[in-house]
Amino acid sequence: MNLLVTGGAGFIGSNFIPYMLEQHEDINIINLDKLTYAGSTDNLQEVRNHPRHTFIQGDICDEELLIRLFEEYQIEGVIHFAAESHVDNSIKNPKSFIETNVLGTYNLLNIAKGFWMDGIGSFKPELEHARFLHISTDEVYGTLGAKGFFTEETPYAPNSPYSASKASSDLLVRSYYHTYGMNVVTTNCSNNYGPKQHNEKLMPTIIRKALAFEKIPIYGDGQNVRDWLYVLDHCRAIEKVFFKGKSGETYLIGGHNERNNLEIAESICEKLNKMKPISVKGKGISTYKDLISFVEDRPGHDFRYAVDDSKLIKELGFEIKYSFDEAIEKTVSWYIRKNKDR
Repeated sequence: MNLLVTGGAGFIGSNFIPYMLEQHEDINIINLDKLTYAGSTDNLQEVRNHPRHTFIQGDICDEELLIRLFEEYQIEGVIHFAAESHVDNSIKNPKSFIETNVLGTYNLLNIAKGFWMDGIGSFKPELEHARFLHISTDEVYGTLGAKGFFTEETPYAPNSPYSASKASSDLLVRSYYHTYGMNVVTTNCSNNYGPKQHNEKLMPTIIRKALAFEKIPIYGDGQNVRDWLYVLDHCRAIEKVFFKGKSGETYLIGGHNERNNLEIAESICEKLNKMKPISVKGKGISTYKDLISFVEDRPGHDFRYAVDDSKLIKELGFEIKYSFDEAIEKTVSWYIRKNKDR
């Protein structure tokens, strides 16, 4: 299978590609990434010379490029990661989120439909298996109180320009199934963490600031809750949905690790205390936790996200592999090595 992966030099995509190449010897991956600030070919070092991986720098908003890629590589599947994804940036510059997340997704859908299908409900010969998997977020559902979970039936209620742009792209994907009969599936996941995540995100920020003995900024009172999903478990879930998911369906992917932001900061500091003990005198701290500080909350900051992923578990047999303690240790260890290499 010739598989187009968009955003494959970003955080989740660059973890997914090596995993898929290792698991499936019959898959060739064409990796399309614009290489904005959030993507880097450094994330692809382990597949740089892989014979079944082709990297192409380009924009999903470039229709001519997409058409050429589909024709040249005879694309049979799309896994669509590419997106602007940082909430703070969407507050400052929402336009780029609409362009990439909405228009870019439309371009991919429409070109894939034209390449795979003869008409409504009719696939071209030998392309009946062609599938489009759209990666989205639990943020499209808005916010939760202290109890309850999002499900696949929860109404959309996005509260930031980022989540609104992702909600729009989700609905476009849905429409291509119901209108054209296109073979699409969508996943909405919890907050990811793990190696290769961009510095702007919460966990890398905590680790980076701590290692530099700088204040660790936590929004508000630190009580905002997220369900944390280790990136390699997310990759395994995407693989399962791509091959086994039912066309037209949405699957929520959760990490079963609800923690508030203060708890995340404290967990990371505890790991750092063990893995890289503070030995430098004159820093004025005895533990990394002393660096935690609270800053003004951001606008539209949702209180809690948590998903009920029983559909994924029951229908597709998915199971989480990595415990939070194991995964957070792997994550902190990776960033310590990265910091040492600088």
